[in-house]
Amino acid sequence: MITYSKFAPKVFLAKSEEEHNEGDVITLTTRYGKENECIVHNFIYSKDGFNYYSITRLDGFDYQEWAKRKAERYAGYSANAQTKADDYYDKSNKDKDFLSLAEPIKIGHHSERRHRKIIEQAQNNTTKWVENLRKSEDYQTRVEYWNNRSEEVCISMPESIEYFEIKLSQAMEYHKTIKDMKKQDRPHSYSLAYAKKDLNNAIKKFELAKRLWA
Repeated sequence: MITYSKFAPKVFLAKSEEEHNEGDVITLTTRYGKENECIVHNFIYSKDGFNYYSITRLDGFDYQEWAKRKAERYAGYSANAQTKADDYYDKSNKDKDFLSLAEPIKIGHHSERRHRKIIEQAQNNTTKWVENLRKSEDYQTRVEYWNNRSEEVCISMPESIEYFEIKLSQAMEYHKTIKDMKKQDRPHSYSLAYAKKDLNNAIKKFELAKRLWA
């Protein structure tokens, strides 16, 4: 059985006892027993009798598609919460004409029990309206987050080579610009250190992308 093995953030390799070649279509099994057909790209390394390969899904499912589905799921949650909020809002206003009169509760009167019940129901429904409205807004924030992620080029995607090559070029240019500046002209005292750190990260990501997909 060929399984997944985490290699880097958002990157999983195929872990197999058999040898495979570039372009082979293999079936991987998740830890939950689900099977996915994948295309073999590069041999990465061997360890403890297993071979590890970079892969992509045969059906084209990737990180961006996964992010889109997350956004769609949260959009559904948001819509459901909004529907509940609207329902509780309507319920909270059911007796608004009576409550707007602001009549005091008549202690001992036959209307006392009904009056208290109306107030209690209005308060409870208002509380639930606010709770579900906040839930809907919270889910909508997550929708926006995952929609933005759906445009992100991840290192688990073959096209990340070109993407991180551009990022590396930009990091090199910025690092050179900061390095050539006089200290007093730099944005702050740690500008060069930060630029160097960003450059090192860009190099690391580009090299990893090449190892996986070149």
